[in-house]
Amino acid sequence: MASLKFSRILLAIDDTPCSQRAIDYTRQIVTNIQPSLALVTVVPPTSPASYGVDPLLGQQPIIVPEVSEIQQQASQDYLNRVAAEFTDAKETFTFNRVGDVRDEILNVAKEWTADLIIMGNNGRTGFDHFLSGSVSEALIRKSNIPVLVIPLNCD
Repeated sequence: MASLKFSRILLAIDDTPCSQRAIDYTRQIVTNIQPSLALVTVVPPTSPASYGVDPLLGQQPIIVPEVSEIQQQASQDYLNRVAAEFTDAKETFTFNRVGDVRDEILNVAKEWTADLIIMGNNGRTGFDHFLSGSVSEALIRKSNIPVLVIPLNCD
């Protein structure tokens, strides 16, 4: 079998310990093979605020645009900080998306033509897993390219 060389790695991150673990692993991989690297973070859509809203009076919840803007800016700042750590990458791109996490990661992977997705996993099991689902599990099922999942509790 021919030697596999990943030349376009997509790293899906958020500001959590499981993502930090994936960042650390990816840094080692990038140092060894020096691929192009794309960092993606996805902000779920802002939920309407219902503070002071009375549905009995026909008042509708509202979306405060400033909340979305603050979340987007914080995500971009985070992406920029992490991107600066990858000095050994051939080139580094950042993608800051809003939407369903799984769908947006898959969209970026397809648009950017990644050949490997790396992400962290928080290791939830049982009822926690049932309630929150698993983005990594969904990506593994839906992705057309390899997905490397770095568990939080690995050594």
